[in-house]
Amino acid sequence: MWLALAFLSAFLLGCYEVNKKMSLTGNAVIPVLFLNTLFSSLLFVPFILLSFCTDVLDGTMMYVPRVSLEEHLRVLLKALIVLSSWISGYFALKHLPLTITGPIKATQPVLTLLGALLIFGERLNLYQWIGVLLSVASFYLLSSSGKKEGIDFKHNKWILLTVLSIVTGALSGLYDKYLMRTMDVMTVQVWFNIYQCVIMGVILMLLWYPRRRKSTLFQWRWNIIFISVFLCVADWVYFYALTFPDSMISIVSMVRRSNVLVTFAAGAIFFHEKNLKNKAIDLFLVLLGMIFLYLGTK
Repeated sequence: MWLALAFLSAFLLGCYEVNKKMSLTGNAVIPVLFLNTLFSSLLFVPFILLSFCTDVLDGTMMYVPRVSLEEHLRVLLKALIVLSSWISGYFALKHLPLTITGPIKATQPVLTLLGALLIFGERLNLYQWIGVLLSVASFYLLSSSGKKEGIDFKHNKWILLTVLSIVTGALSGLYDKYLMRTMDVMTVQVWFNIYQCVIMGVILMLLWYPRRRKSTLFQWRWNIIFISVFLCVADWVYFYALTFPDSMISIVSMVRRSNVLVTFAAGAIFFHEKNLKNKAIDLFLVLLGMIFLYLGTK
């Protein structure tokens, strides 16, 4: 059951990425991201009200406990880290093909693994090193594929923003490992969404709104709602899969990386992206690298 939920979460994450691309193409990034955080927050507000004002959710995995100011500040820091990843990732996704950004983002577990090596003193075994090297090789091959489309990985600012997005995303994953030692899952998931909405509201009003007529115009698209829905449901399914006693986080995490298959297929079908044969080889190396990372955790 938990493995099926992991695959469902991966599929939903892929749909989330596809709807992001559809929402951002030719659209203003800041208001799209703000609305994403707003709708995500609104989805969680009922759980806060039911937890604080009733006993309906008591004893369930959806209960939101009251926490201290110090814990709220820890979650606020997570919101800042995640937002830095999302802002850079959203701008990059707007200007790059899905068949480029998808495989690059799929290498994020490698950075998380290397971060664990440096920060938590973990050691890599042979399989994990093979996984790291395969991911590095896939990144190099992707740069070659990108050049055929006029994308220079060394000097393209959108590629640099993609890299920044996965670096900060990996940092968020490492910080999650720290938070989950002492904090409840719903506390982190609910409040970091709300804090993100508040921060993005400030950014929207101070940076984008005064200059909205001089930059890309905002266009409402229903895909913007789907971004929030697919992300929240994907995360909920992910956390629910981990509640099964026999579930394995190493397998669940690897399966969730397979969302790149959805984005790759969407790039080919909906966006008619080019050079798919070479990119498919790059994607295969990424997935093979993920398999070796998984083997290294057994």
